[in-house]
Amino acid sequence: MRLTSMNPSKNDLPVRLLLNLKPWRNAKTWRIAFSGGLDSTVLLHLLAHLAKTENLPALSALHIHHGLQAAADAWPEHCQSVCDALGVPLHVVRVQVQRGASLERAARDARYGAFVDATQVDDVLLTAQHQDDQAETLLFRLLRGAGVRGLSGMPNQRPVGRGLLVRPLLAVTRAELEAYATENHLNWIEDPSNQDRQFSRNYLRHQVFPVLTERWPQAMASMARSASHLNEAQALLNELAQIDLAEANTVSDFAWLGVPSLELAALAKLSAARQRNALSHWLTALTRLPDSDHWSGWDDLRDAIGDARPIWRLADGELHRTGGRIWWLSGCWLRNPLPAFHWPDPSKSLKLPDNGILRLTGQIPDGPLHIRYRQGGEVMNLPGRGHRDVKRLLNERGVPSFARGRLPLLYRGEQLLAVANLPGLNGSVQEGWNLHWQPPPAIKV
Repeated sequence: MRLTSMNPSKNDLPVRLLLNLKPWRNAKTWRIAFSGGLDSTVLLHLLAHLAKTENLPALSALHIHHGLQAAADAWPEHCQSVCDALGVPLHVVRVQVQRGASLERAARDARYGAFVDATQVDDVLLTAQHQDDQAETLLFRLLRGAGVRGLSGMPNQRPVGRGLLVRPLLAVTRAELEAYATENHLNWIEDPSNQDRQFSRNYLRHQVFPVLTERWPQAMASMARSASHLNEAQALLNELAQIDLAEANTVSDFAWLGVPSLELAALAKLSAARQRNALSHWLTALTRLPDSDHWSGWDDLRDAIGDARPIWRLADGELHRTGGRIWWLSGCWLRNPLPAFHWPDPSKSLKLPDNGILRLTGQIPDGPLHIRYRQGGEVMNLPGRGHRDVKRLLNERGVPSFARGRLPLLYRGEQLLAVANLPGLNGSVQEGWNLHWQPPPAIKV
């Protein structure tokens, strides 16, 4: 959706806002991210007054309390008083900001984590970023060497939690918001940290943009327009990525693992730029993307030869290469399961620590039974084939290397009875029982 440009006018702001929000008029809830600052105060005031004459979704406000400065302790009370006056319910969420190299980034991560938790099915979360914010984002990312994806700026909409985040004011200038607030006698919070030039965005806002706009008065609008053009270019790149991924996203024999994977050969035949484009599109839903300097990890993964098992470690997980495919592992898939434990009641499902759920079907074999994982040197007696090395059996079936140490092995004493889920190894035809394993979720939801 393209946002409608909002020219300064006393009366057109509500009209244009409604026009921009038209696609989501049937949502269950419009939840306003309400910091108490100028931008979100104007957005909340606009919507609360529009709700008196328009049939809008239920309105509510969400205030995220970061607790980073003493002054912020009074902000929830201010936000509550504003919401009470407007008749809008307010929910205050207190978050813990993980201190690190970038306090801005840590606060943003904590804030968006709260947004994810708060946004339910059919909810639309409305945030109040405006045209000046978009221009700042473009310049900030340009100075960091971002590509088309980064320079496309903040999107008008994107998924968040189980709902959608929408930015209906991206075509509005800060001056328009200030004019509306003054005209309607609004009160808002001035965050002292917004004056701290040690933060990059504040430096751009206070030191750089005044100089730019003095020479080029339309700089903000021009940069926001460039971001819109780049957003369109990114949309075309996304379409190309979907075409390339359609060929690589073949069904694996081990799709039952539930681990996202792609066929390596289909990617490797593309140009280097198309490989990065396709992978970036695929990885966006799985992890924070690597910067340019770290894409060499993909080259190493792709070009490894022989029996190498290369791994590309990214911010939120790892890419593994095995069996002619690349596989995304994260969460408990990166932790080793407990080495051994008893199965006290095999008639009931067994929850495996960090490794899904196990159950036996059919005639339960005599016990006592327990579960182990591969350590090396395991041998299994197969009818008509004698004693066979488990490693060779797994090789014959092409089991991905990352899964071999997670496959539950059913033992009675020192006798290996079954390897879960592998036909011919997962039970006894004669005795009529099978060992079924439901792997852990591969992606955190």
